[in-house]
Amino acid sequence: MRTTVRLDDGLLAKAREEARKRGETLTSLMERGLRLAMSGSHQGPRAGRVRLPVSSASGGLRPGVDLDDTGSVLDRLDDLR
Repeated sequence: MRTTVRLDDGLLAKAREEARKRGETLTSLMERGLRLAMSGSHQGPRAGRVRLPVSSASGGLRPGVDLDDTGSVLDRLDDLR
């Protein structure tokens, strides 16, 4: 099947060069890229850093936070939102 795809000129030039370096056609490079993008196997952006609540008075954990119990940590984080 044939189709028309409009790409930025710079992107197209880079894609052609990459395909040439890999010894494959532009079509096969684009097909592989689309399959990868749709497979869900790629990793999205990493989540931001999570700051755990601590008590400023004692420098320790707030009451009710047990780092060995993931559920209690998540509950406390939900309380802060």
